[in-house]
Amino acid sequence: MAVVGSRNAAETHAVGHEPDTVRSRLLARTRRIFGLDVAPEHTVAILHGDEPEAPGLNARELVALRNIRWFGATGSVLMAMGALGAGAQPVLQNPVYGIRVLSLPSRMLTTALTMTMTGTVMVVLAWLLLGRFAIGTTGADAPPRRLSRSQLDRTLLLWIIPLAVAPPMFSRDVYSYLAQSEIAARGMDPYAIGPGPALGVDHVLTRTVPTIWRDTPAPYGPLFLWMGKGISLLTGDNIVVGIFLHRLLALAGVAMIVWALPRLARRCGVASVSALWLGAANPLLLFHLVSGVHNEALMLGLMLAGFEIALRAVESTQPIAGRQMWYLVAGTGLMALSTTIKITSIVSLGFLGMALARRWGRSLRSLAMSAALLGVISAAVIFTVSEVSGLGFGWIHTLGTANAVRSWMSLPTSIGIITGFGGVLLGLGDHTTAVLNLTRPIAALVAAFIGLRMLIATYTGRLHAVGALGVGLGAMVLLFPVVQPWYLLWAVIPLAAWATRPAFRIPTIAFSSLVSVILMPNGAEFKPFTIVQASIATVIVCGTLILATRNRLPWRVDAGAETADAARGAYAESS
Repeated sequence: MAVVGSRNAAETHAVGHEPDTVRSRLLARTRRIFGLDVAPEHTVAILHGDEPEAPGLNARELVALRNIRWFGATGSVLMAMGALGAGAQPVLQNPVYGIRVLSLPSRMLTTALTMTMTGTVMVVLAWLLLGRFAIGTTGADAPPRRLSRSQLDRTLLLWIIPLAVAPPMFSRDVYSYLAQSEIAARGMDPYAIGPGPALGVDHVLTRTVPTIWRDTPAPYGPLFLWMGKGISLLTGDNIVVGIFLHRLLALAGVAMIVWALPRLARRCGVASVSALWLGAANPLLLFHLVSGVHNEALMLGLMLAGFEIALRAVESTQPIAGRQMWYLVAGTGLMALSTTIKITSIVSLGFLGMALARRWGRSLRSLAMSAALLGVISAAVIFTVSEVSGLGFGWIHTLGTANAVRSWMSLPTSIGIITGFGGVLLGLGDHTTAVLNLTRPIAALVAAFIGLRMLIATYTGRLHAVGALGVGLGAMVLLFPVVQPWYLLWAVIPLAAWATRPAFRIPTIAFSSLVSVILMPNGAEFKPFTIVQASIATVIVCGTLILATRNRLPWRVDAGAETADAARGAYAESS
């Protein structure tokens, strides 16, 4: 009887603890899913490594740097010249029409396209060569060497100037900006009516707007259209002046990116020069934000500048009061302003909020305080801009306008299109729309989950807020219903300040280079025969240039190595 009683007691004890075991296993699994109990080597943290600053280039490398700089500048000039004929020129008010020399590229389309494509390849090649001196080149028994910040700044400026004065390339979105701004300037609601119905299909601004966008309302925030309204009041129907004023806004955004990126990189222990090279000197930025005049420049500039200013308070050892509080308020305000350019940047406020909550003690109270403070500041900024601009909150209802486009770079959209095409081949019918209605919501949920994990990683301190923001935006871009080439910069630029491992840099460099050279400079499509002719000519010209510069540019890995008679102490020389 004693044995039986002991056995029953043991069974009762085991049964009583079984729910606790199941509950603990479920809790442990949930914590792993959300990244709370995951080893750093099993997370995206492996993409980051400290990258200390390094000495400057030696004498031979300085010569190579000058040659790279001028090689890229020559390519930028060729792009500007070719854009006179192959760029995204306006249908009306073309400023070079009828001018003997300047209108020549428009009458020699294949030649103009060849010049633009050749220049594009030259800029990309120069950027790749510059990367050796930005990431760091190492000689035998010598520390890594990098070009200086001033050398990179001058190189970037030299490559930007020709593109800043050239006609738009790679996109016609700037004409939509002009038309939507004119609608606002006339007192109509750009969030309720498109350029065609508002201005008329024969209006000078409507004529150059891509057909797909002529009847759609504006998907941009009130701050951007408010500034565009001011431009329209100044320029009226003058397309050329309007383009240059919008490009000034884009250049202001690029300047903020160049200001903020190296400072964020230093916070993450990354060399400022390598971050600037991969982020700000990236051909995607040069071609699409500067030449293409996209408002992503202003959105990213405000977001990153605000993030840097706010982190001065969050990462300070001083109490968040007085000057530190002003840093936090000003930084949050700039980030909120960026959401009134494009709503996408609103996610950055979440990562700032998690970093602030962690600073205040990692508790529900700190989370509530952080959310309340940033929420009040952001709501005040967004409400003020929406009301003072007179544009209201109609922009919230037009955020999905771009979903009409089926982009091959979007993962869920590509799956839907391929599946639909496969159905057609198998005789099952075209079910592309039905598949997209399934893949896009699933992709949105996956992106939201990844974003949540990155927020938690910021809150727990596993990832720096800058890196977590970049990963979160990267998931959003790849799983977005619509992905344009310049959308990649949403993730590439913040990640350039944090991710240093080859697992990130090599694919980013390769994809940036590939996407930069395959897009047509007129923002549309040329005839296939014209593209084939220009491509063959571009390959021949670029191959000849590589052969001609084989002794002047570091095409070989050891081209910048220091020779025995070179001065060993020739570091950090200005060039």
